[in-house]
Amino acid sequence: MIFKIIVKMNKNIFGYLLTSLFLLVFANSCQKEEHVPGIPEGSSAYITKVLDFMPAIGQFTNKLPVYTEGDNQESMNQKVLAAIGNNKRGMISLGGFGGYVVVGFDHTIPNVKGKRDFRVIANALYSAANPDSNAPEGGSCEPGVIMVAYDANKNGVPDDNEWYEIAGSAHEDPAKELWYQKAVDAGNDVNVYYDYEITYHRPLAEPESQDQWATYIRWEDNKGNSGYKVKNGFHKQSYYPLWATGDKLTFKGTRLPQNGVDESGAGSYYVLYKFRYGYADNETNSKDESAIDISWAVNKKRQKVNLPGVDFIKIYSGVNQENGWLGECSTEITGIEDLHVLGVSIETRSEQ
Repeated sequence: MIFKIIVKMNKNIFGYLLTSLFLLVFANSCQKEEHVPGIPEGSSAYITKVLDFMPAIGQFTNKLPVYTEGDNQESMNQKVLAAIGNNKRGMISLGGFGGYVVVGFDHTIPNVKGKRDFRVIANALYSAANPDSNAPEGGSCEPGVIMVAYDANKNGVPDDNEWYEIAGSAHEDPAKELWYQKAVDAGNDVNVYYDYEITYHRPLAEPESQDQWATYIRWEDNKGNSGYKVKNGFHKQSYYPLWATGDKLTFKGTRLPQNGVDESGAGSYYVLYKFRYGYADNETNSKDESAIDISWAVNKKRQKVNLPGVDFIKIYSGVNQENGWLGECSTEITGIEDLHVLGVSIETRSEQ
């Protein structure tokens, strides 16, 4: 019928061009819509699968979740799913820098223009008694870097070339963090390293006395730094993931600025300050800045990419820092939720 109309209008050049232009715009519009995945009816808003889990060294490693002798990678993945999948709201710890979890969903979380698309549920909280009453928001904010993958070839797994990183506030400019000068004054390393690599060595034995805590697990990075992950008196189990094979673990990724500051000046009150946006376990769950816009994803050259949605999410601990008696900065996760399935509408950041 459309073609008949066009034929009848072939003597009217203006009408023909107008009709052709309409059809072209309509076709392009439909094509774009086809690339935005819909949400199937009955989809879960929550994690439905765990593909991998390997925490780094940490005081909650082998505790969140609990390792039992004989556990392997598959059984630990299942324990993680039982803890944080399907809105169970349990908790897992990723340990120090690099420790990670990879999860999936029963549908593609769509990238809705101008909106935030998912929220990482964690246990970040604000300090109730910071000695510096004029300090910016902070307390126990242990940021995890977020990576996302769209299953473009529909093979059901995240391929290496499908991963992109969410560029949070420190990715853009760490000097804009409200606590930046505090961290500089405290002697923290406030650089962002996009090519960071750290290796942890399996301890030959567990410490037999408190005198051995300070030299518990040896580590070195690719920036010329080295040291030990210390043990404390609160957690007696091994801090090295016991189901891991080999004598060392190496993690790579973006290392964020060290955000922990001893506000007491005497080692008694550490505050881990909040980054402005874009990370896991960085903002309280009720605040908009705990929600993520898929449009913040960037490639390895830190160039923005346009993903129709995401099928898989990876989170890894983003800071390498010891904070006195508090121990290592370690990202904890209790769940992830698709905001669109839940009907939650949160605008994206205007500066993005």
